[in-house]
Amino acid sequence: MQHRIIVLGAGYAGATAAGRLAKRLRREDVAITLVNAEPDFVERVRMHQLATGQHLRPRPFGEMLAGTGVEPKLAEVTGIDVDRRTVAVTDAAGARQELAYDTLVYALGSGWNTHGVPGTAEHAHDISGRPGALRLRERLARLESGRPVVVVGGGLTGLEAATEIAEARPDLDVALAARGTLGDWLSPKGRLHLRRVADRLGITVHENTDVTGVGTDHVTTADGTSIPAEVTVWTAGFAVHPVAQATALEVTGTGRIVVDGAMRSVSHPDVYAVGDAALATGPGDKPLRMSCASGIPMAWQAADSIAARLTGTKPPRTPLRYFNQCISLGRREGLIQYVTADDRAVRAALTGRLAALYKELVCKGAAWGVANPTFGMPTRRRPLVRGNAQETSAVRA
Repeated sequence: MQHRIIVLGAGYAGATAAGRLAKRLRREDVAITLVNAEPDFVERVRMHQLATGQHLRPRPFGEMLAGTGVEPKLAEVTGIDVDRRTVAVTDAAGARQELAYDTLVYALGSGWNTHGVPGTAEHAHDISGRPGALRLRERLARLESGRPVVVVGGGLTGLEAATEIAEARPDLDVALAARGTLGDWLSPKGRLHLRRVADRLGITVHENTDVTGVGTDHVTTADGTSIPAEVTVWTAGFAVHPVAQATALEVTGTGRIVVDGAMRSVSHPDVYAVGDAALATGPGDKPLRMSCASGIPMAWQAADSIAARLTGTKPPRTPLRYFNQCISLGRREGLIQYVTADDRAVRAALTGRLAALYKELVCKGAAWGVANPTFGMPTRRRPLVRGNAQETSAVRA
């Protein structure tokens, strides 16, 4: 009987984990199913580009996974029973189904986090996924010249959204509302470049500004100031998919699954979690931030850990550390902030056109890596050691 591996979510982390498992294990020994609500791979790091009308290359899973042995399943995850080892899904036609697993890889990721700010859900736009980015794209296309756009959130997503919109639509009045000072986590060189780009693109920056309400044509700040906003783009953090919090898995207060160094759930050893959905630690025992830079190496580690457990081999350790933060500032400018292993900025930073090209290569490389999870290197598919494979298969429905 084949060992059933189900991967939930086909973002950077989930798709990478599924593909890497297929490269490590013999097809006759395992059945790998990748469950995702969309038929195409979504380059989440490019949603600000999609929102401004740029064309993104389609990446259908049917093509990306062809010949790998991974079976894509188009469905939405509605529930998980970790005691019975089943996943409840609903397909596009509304049909419900229950899938049984022996090993589960949870990679459902995250979406926008409104933080309960009044009016956000009703009036703001979200670019954490393709549906939200497409809605914003339509709204911006209808927006008349001179109208105000406010991007709320001064992190990486907010910076990329504000600069992309300002470059693509120089006729709009674009503003950025940041809770702290502009780029306060960057090096002095990085902060200076960021401010110069914002000035050159005509972006009004509201620093030390806490947005407490979103209306149809304005946002309200903590001090009572009203900032005009025909369109509000909300980028103030991410919230994980709520499914895990409704299970018996050990999760944090925000719903992230607590995992060990192998990306294995500390409460349920047949469940692994990767990407934004998991709370893993890196250098200095600091939690890894929600990002593609964290999710992909987490996926490598999880896949290699599962393969090693099932084949009776020693699992390798993937370095879970950071090297840089890559920020696109429109299509012609960028900022590469070099960081310590635990993600603290150092003095060195790459700026300008070269940084923009660097960021573009990183984005292309990340998408290529999903389709080539072992980087095109030859791999050995090992047979399962039956005692190990049955470790999580003892109880089957």
